[in-house]
Amino acid sequence: MTQTALVYLINRFFYRLIGFLRHWYVGGFFVVGHRALVILQFLDKQLALKVTFRHWFKPLYQDYTILGYILGLFFRTSRIIIATGLYLIIIVAAAVVYIIWAAAPLYIIYRGVLNI
Repeated sequence: MTQTALVYLINRFFYRLIGFLRHWYVGGFFVVGHRALVILQFLDKQLALKVTFRHWFKPLYQDYTILGYILGLFFRTSRIIIATGLYLIIIVAAAVVYIIWAAAPLYIIYRGVLNI
């Protein structure tokens, strides 16, 4: 009887441990990834990077003079650089947040073992 209870307790311990790891790492990844995608979708609606790429070498406001071509190229190039930079910042920030999230249990265990 005690052997059955011990096996049950060990089984439940590993079941809970695996459940926690799945919840913390997989669930946390999906939460951070979803939030980053929501922000990137908002930025895409505001900055329209794909549309800007498509019309990159076309004149601004369909002004087919040399000034329209020069201004269109200048403004669209700067918009592409700014949008790409913002996208990169959001992606790197999401990665850093997830890395900190993933390292938190390891840090807590490390600090706990260090104080023993």
